[in-house]
Amino acid sequence: MTMKLVHIWLLLLVVLLCGKKHLGDRLEKKSFEKAPCPGCSHLTLKVEFSSTVVEYEYIVAFNGYFTAKARNSFISSALKSSAIDNWRIIPRNNPSSDYPSDFEVIQIKEKQKAGLLTLEDHPNIKRVTPQRKVFRSLKYTECANVRVAVFDTGLSEKHPHFKNVKERTNWTNERTLDDGLGHGTFVAGVIASMRECQGFAPDAELHIFRVFTNNQVSYTSWFLDAFNYAILKKIDVLNLSIGGPDFMDHPFVDKVWELTANNVIMVSAIGNDGPLYGTLNNPADQMDVIGVGGIDFEDNIARFSSRGMTTWELPGGYGRVKPDIVTYGAGVRGSGVKGGCRALSGTSVASPVVAGAVTLLVSTVQRRELVNPASMKQALIAAARRLPGVNMFEQGHGKLDLLRAYQILSSYKPQASLSPSYIDLTECPYMWPYCSQPIYYGGMPTIVNVTILNGMGVTGRIVDKPEWQPYLPQNGDSIEVAFSYSSVLWPWSGYLAISISVTKQAASWEGVAQGHVTVTVASPAEVDSNSGAEQTSTVKLPIKVKIIPAPPRSKRVLWDQYHNLRYPPGYFPRDNLRMKNDPLDWNGDHIHTNFRDMYQHLRSMGYFVEVLGSPFTCFDASQYGTLLMVDSEEEYFPEEVAKLRRDVGNGLSLIVFSDWYNTSVMRKVKFYDENTRQWWMPDTGGANIPALNELLSVWNMGFSDGLYEGDFTLANHDMYYASGCSIAKFPEDGIVITQTFKDQGLEVLKQEAAVVENVPILGLYQIPTEGGGRIVLYGDSNCLDDSHRQKDCFWLLDALLQFTSYGVTPPSLSHSGARQRPPSGARSVAPERMEGNHLHRYSKVLEARLGGPEPRALPACPHLSWAKPQPLNETAPSNLWKHQKLLSIDLDKVVLPSFRPNRPQVRPLSPGESGAWDIPGGIMPGRYNQEVGQTIPVFAFLGAMVVLAFFVVQINKAKSRPKRRKPRVKRPQLVQQVHPPKAPSV
Repeated sequence: MTMKLVHIWLLLLVVLLCGKKHLGDRLEKKSFEKAPCPGCSHLTLKVEFSSTVVEYEYIVAFNGYFTAKARNSFISSALKSSAIDNWRIIPRNNPSSDYPSDFEVIQIKEKQKAGLLTLEDHPNIKRVTPQRKVFRSLKYTECANVRVAVFDTGLSEKHPHFKNVKERTNWTNERTLDDGLGHGTFVAGVIASMRECQGFAPDAELHIFRVFTNNQVSYTSWFLDAFNYAILKKIDVLNLSIGGPDFMDHPFVDKVWELTANNVIMVSAIGNDGPLYGTLNNPADQMDVIGVGGIDFEDNIARFSSRGMTTWELPGGYGRVKPDIVTYGAGVRGSGVKGGCRALSGTSVASPVVAGAVTLLVSTVQRRELVNPASMKQALIAAARRLPGVNMFEQGHGKLDLLRAYQILSSYKPQASLSPSYIDLTECPYMWPYCSQPIYYGGMPTIVNVTILNGMGVTGRIVDKPEWQPYLPQNGDSIEVAFSYSSVLWPWSGYLAISISVTKQAASWEGVAQGHVTVTVASPAEVDSNSGAEQTSTVKLPIKVKIIPAPPRSKRVLWDQYHNLRYPPGYFPRDNLRMKNDPLDWNGDHIHTNFRDMYQHLRSMGYFVEVLGSPFTCFDASQYGTLLMVDSEEEYFPEEVAKLRRDVGNGLSLIVFSDWYNTSVMRKVKFYDENTRQWWMPDTGGANIPALNELLSVWNMGFSDGLYEGDFTLANHDMYYASGCSIAKFPEDGIVITQTFKDQGLEVLKQEAAVVENVPILGLYQIPTEGGGRIVLYGDSNCLDDSHRQKDCFWLLDALLQFTSYGVTPPSLSHSGARQRPPSGARSVAPERMEGNHLHRYSKVLEARLGGPEPRALPACPHLSWAKPQPLNETAPSNLWKHQKLLSIDLDKVVLPSFRPNRPQVRPLSPGESGAWDIPGGIMPGRYNQEVGQTIPVFAFLGAMVVLAFFVVQINKAKSRPKRRKPRVKRPQLVQQVHPPKAPSV
């Protein structure tokens, strides 16, 4: 009977083994065999975004949420005293109209704008701002129980790729919910498609918000209503594959803050304006939003992906690190508008990849109450894989790593963290531009803008003050540190600006100095907490800098940032009028944004470049050889003009790169928005020539309002003059270079072609007094600007710096055949400011007064309060990057979830490749190891059972034989020993 049972057991074991093999085949087939996408196309997606003010329409923001009747009552009572009768509330027919709201859209005619001031006086009205119309153009060239909102172009009702579309809502003025463009369908597919090109979280509850028309038009008020509705619906994750440069659209920015404050995790595309720096789009550039950049499948930063830094903080401060992370955004597959799959590229594609990953993470984390916008961003940036050879303004914290993020979230404890988590001014290329130039005594303080992420609560504060603790063995007492920080951390975040300077005792010292900043963040206790005490979290920010002795004056160049203006908020036109598809000057005009290549060149030539973010009255001119003024749009304080004249007389040199200014052309390049029925008029030209001429008048110099363009050769270098001006007057003992150009002003105004000879474009002048400096004028800055540069003039800048720093006049210029007699200015009329311009609205210098704008009172120079050091007699960590961990979580001890065998499909098929789709290794590293780890314990167990069965049979055979007398010996307990050791669970 025993032998029969053993044989039956062995037969069953064989069946199980064979069945396991076939079951494994079926599982493998289910995991990897996907129907290939017929007719897929690989296109590059370019999104262009702009917004304009809607004439006569205003958004009235209230101090709370009120019913429609109450809102109407507030507005009526506010306007009653102003005797305004011709106004109306614009109806908003959408799902949010049945609920209380915190804003209203009203219409007031032009002649009655004075009523706006009356509105703002009402105690329940927070702010009155113009309604904005958002226009986007798309160009194509060669998890369960998680509520996900897709704000885009809609989705058709019966699309075959989606199984859990909870709601579709329309917020536009078109009577349709369907997607007429395919962009919204593609984005939704990357997140939650269930077949063909499968998304990350097919079981997620999709909420489709149609906020763009088929003509790519949207309004701020549409977004505000849709955002309010998303809050009401308790959306968990919101994807915005949109963006634009207008970070001063206050109602929009405020509403994004309110969204995240209500625990909505917002993921947004960083923009497609790369490879230019300073091109981040809003809202991805906000601290509380996860900003996503794009890479290709070889882990290279996509050329189209926008680069940091943020430009909110200019000119006085310095931008923050963005994007937060990068992921695949080139050749990603997603759902077609009517089914099937297609491949697209752009950060609009990278954003839903991260949104899908975030949705998956939210659905798998057990302690759901710990997931919030801050903790999710903390997990993503702590888990990100840093890309080699790429700086932080290109990649943020690195490439998305989904499994590491899950491991961190699974062990997460509410805490504060910093982005970046350390400051190492010696680490290149990641810490560019900080690592590109050492610091020295007497230089402008180096400003690092750190973001504080507070995972403990939506609001928080910094306890007492940050502390500076220098490491004495690492010369930490050679630097001093000052702080500026958010008084309140809301929502979920704040800033910590750190100014670093060299102490006087290290003026002639060279070496590396280290220390760290300690910050304690406190948040109110959780509602269900019994203790009632505040939650606190203390974080350290290691700092490491390279110090050198102060360079000689001749090698130090000061960049004037204070007098550069850009969009937003005003209409500051492009410097190259040929670039009609890019009408706004919005890149910050900073040496680390659109003048990055010029900065890199100057550093390679041994110059030290510092940035002046305050008036001319706030720097010591004796420390610098040259003041570099490029594309200046701002006015000048009278005190600045007087000081600069003294400084040049005492040896400071001045290089001015100007741009076009012509009031007739300015009126011509105004544009009429068909959607808003409003004219946009420039507030100045490419540069503010009238202001520059007043600054230069004491030296008998000035620019004209001529506008010229053309190719030319100077000193055997090919050059291009792009919408530049000419020199109207110059001292007769100076050097002036002329060229022959096309009259671009005549072409713009009358569409006529004309050639003008002997146009003065370059002037060099030595101040005749003893110890006086030198002045250089050039009429075009486009050859230095990365935005639209066609041919650089870095060689010319080198020659000019040789002249200003050392008094060496380049023979190629002094003996040039293009040298002409300097113009006296007798035949030209000085350009005047355009009548009725609104520059005073955006100027730091001018203010509106009766009779016209006048200069404000000169502001006080920035004064830094240096932190009292608390020295540490201990050794600093050697590797600042690896030293930082989020609460020192041991990732190897976190048990991974049992993921379904289906994987999101985010990679296009190569020719001849099978239909088996997979996530590239960077998103889900070790996926093969995970599958092997799940299979090995099963086969090990079954193999052990076979061995066990063999010995059971042998024992039974031995018992059935005739017994023979043998000496008794101790037998090993084979049955116990054949059990394999326990395999680790996965």
